[in-house]
Amino acid sequence: MAAIDSGYRTEGIADHMDPRETMRALPRFVQYPLTIFTGKALPGQNALSWWTPGFHLLTAVVSMLCGVVAGCAGLALGGVRLLLVPAGWAVTLHGMRNLRMMVYHQCSHRNMYRRRRLDAAIGRATSGLLIIQNFERYSREHVSDHHAAHHMTLRDPTVQAFLISLDLHPGMNRRQMWRRVLGKILSPWFHLNFAVARARSFWSGSARSEKAVCVLLYGTAVAATVATGTWAQLLIVWFVPLVPLFQVSNTLRLCVKHTFPAPDLTVRRGKEYFGGLTNAIFIGEAAPTSALPPVRRAAAWARWSLRMLFVHAPTRYLVLTGDTVVHDFHHRYPSTPRWANYIFERQADLEKGSPGWPAYKQAWGLVPAINLVFDSLSAADPEEFNVARLREVSKRELFAAFDD
Repeated sequence: MAAIDSGYRTEGIADHMDPRETMRALPRFVQYPLTIFTGKALPGQNALSWWTPGFHLLTAVVSMLCGVVAGCAGLALGGVRLLLVPAGWAVTLHGMRNLRMMVYHQCSHRNMYRRRRLDAAIGRATSGLLIIQNFERYSREHVSDHHAAHHMTLRDPTVQAFLISLDLHPGMNRRQMWRRVLGKILSPWFHLNFAVARARSFWSGSARSEKAVCVLLYGTAVAATVATGTWAQLLIVWFVPLVPLFQVSNTLRLCVKHTFPAPDLTVRRGKEYFGGLTNAIFIGEAAPTSALPPVRRAAAWARWSLRMLFVHAPTRYLVLTGDTVVHDFHHRYPSTPRWANYIFERQADLEKGSPGWPAYKQAWGLVPAINLVFDSLSAADPEEFNVARLREVSKRELFAAFDD
């Protein structure tokens, strides 16, 4: 398995060592939490039987409810308890992103419960709640333009989002791309355009039931707010994670989804090609070695713990939620009924050699994973990814390019 430079160095750890293997030094009872945290299972580690489609749906909904309750409590109690508001934002956003990136995504493949009507109903309810591209259109475009022969071409919504929404293009260097992306996520104008695009892509062509869910949910919320005068609760507790925070997470997630094909590739089909365009993005870094002297070892463990808690944990919880850490497994097996145990299924496939597919690749950490994608776009063929050619190959409206 090829490992991509994580960008981090832990004292005493060789560059070639798998960071997850170095964590075996920690007690046994933390190994499953570390697997969920990093997205990387240990060889032979048993799957979690309670990880089911229903579990992922339930935890996403409960997370949103808990976040809203925490935020409302913080606003009501005031003082130091106002810290419950940002904590609530994080919990709410986590639930929203899991609902979008796992549940809605699997429903679009008719693979959530593998029952067409039920999956469509959940998908439509999700789009109505989160105000994202309507379910039927997302499902059609995602399957036909993102998973088929048009993957990572001008017809792919992911490519269009890079070229239009983020205004990133071949020939730009890594620093230029970072400055542009950070400028976007800090720009009120970008977020306003993004929000309008979301609303338009939801409403345009959505099913009546989808519109009904949205009108009922938000109509009831506004009516209750008017009756109780709790505008702060609605706008701060719900709409902050729904709009700007959701969009920041969306943008950063977009930047690690897939690498662009190298311009010198002559064969643009088959498993070898498509399997090479997606990497796992594992979270964390190598643990310190026991070979260090006691004082240096203690300092190394303190640094490692702080980085895991304050650098990597927010990435896993707010950006690379759910199965997004092993998106490469999904692109190899988009209709597997075992998707709910994504971390362990990828590891099992890795141990079998992923028959018929190229070796799995991985990056450790959000920033190195983004750098990998930026570098691939920088080196991509400028004519192949010329934004001026979009109208020749795609009838998709420009506003729809904001959806992930």
